[in-house]
Amino acid sequence: MAIVELKVPSPGESITEVVIARWVKNTGDVVEKDEVLAEIDSDKATLTLNAEDSGKIEVLAAEGDTVKVGQVVVKIDTSVKPEAKAKTEAPKAEVKAEPKKEVAIASPTVEKSAATTTYATGTPSVSAAKIMAENNIQAGQINGTGKDGRITKQDVLSALSNGLPTAAKVLSNSWQGGRDKDRSKMTSLRKTVAKRLVAVKNETAMLTTFNEVDMSEIYAIRAKYKDKFKEVYGTNVGFMSFFTKAVTEALYHYPAVNAMIDGEEIVYNKYCDIGIAVSAPKGLMVPVLRNAELMSIADIEKGIKDLAVKARDGKLTIEDMSGGTFTITNGGVFGSMMSTPIINPPQSAILGMHNVVDRPMAVNGQVVIRPMMYIALSYDHRIIDGRESVGFLVKVKEMLENPSRMLFGGKVPEEILLGL
Repeated sequence: MAIVELKVPSPGESITEVVIARWVKNTGDVVEKDEVLAEIDSDKATLTLNAEDSGKIEVLAAEGDTVKVGQVVVKIDTSVKPEAKAKTEAPKAEVKAEPKKEVAIASPTVEKSAATTTYATGTPSVSAAKIMAENNIQAGQINGTGKDGRITKQDVLSALSNGLPTAAKVLSNSWQGGRDKDRSKMTSLRKTVAKRLVAVKNETAMLTTFNEVDMSEIYAIRAKYKDKFKEVYGTNVGFMSFFTKAVTEALYHYPAVNAMIDGEEIVYNKYCDIGIAVSAPKGLMVPVLRNAELMSIADIEKGIKDLAVKARDGKLTIEDMSGGTFTITNGGVFGSMMSTPIINPPQSAILGMHNVVDRPMAVNGQVVIRPMMYIALSYDHRIIDGRESVGFLVKVKEMLENPSRMLFGGKVPEEILLGL
């Protein structure tokens, strides 16, 4: 009998322990090679444990157990092979049946059913209708027992006494009372996030500055080109790609916002690896777009879509989420009007997007309705001064309100022409 031992793979450097999040297969199951056996949670990502050979498995750890990297958690008995799929049987020769002689049968006279619908079926009486209106009850919720299916007062009272929900019950909140509690163990990922967020608050001089953006130009571009854009690139054009492009241009003009502290040195990154916060089943993930400063709007859209799908399917890797220089988070998709995002260490700044709301604005002495968004920049005041933080946010605002600036290094074509 040949036994294959499966060991816990290493999710990355410095990680020595992982948690068995879920067993997809159980002891006694016969599996194929490369079939997924379990999901493993580490401090940074969720991995899968796949069968290295076909055979019958024996599970050596339970769900929720913390195990060491390199520890044997599954044994595969390769002498037991999966059953071969049954071959499709050849179709049997059809046996021709002798034609049956048709026998004429007289059609019986159709009798009128007692349940035949009449004008009264489902119609409440006056007194019944009053009670139904008071309790928000529809006629379809009650079977009428009156003449020709009419709903009587007694029908309504009987339905209520048997538990038909009244308006008071329907309009009540979701809580049903009780004093129960549920406890669940924190995942490795959640524990790591908690530690990092507390460390940010304790170890950085975090400050947040705000501004607002008129989204009219972005709306106009999307409305004009969304169909053609999808036809050419196979994806929709969203807000995040415009913000990413604006951020990369602003980072060029304010490099301190793209820097980070390493010991007693400040490291200025000459590239833009932009972390895009996405919501995943196991929490907020921040995969990274590499060299976003070199990407077109279409490239950014495709990159964000690919990362979001991987996050949704739990397939993000350590490499997908490491090495970012700046982060963008969009609370607006959940309806947030304004917030102070927390820096994603070791980065020094994060931009928060929020929901777009039509608000009255003064434009050229006139009050007009414009789609406005509040934006927030949280930054580490140890290396980013107020001038850089405010200037960066203003630069992002300028490029979003005049998108042509994104093509000319933050300037409008007229400024380039005049050499300004």
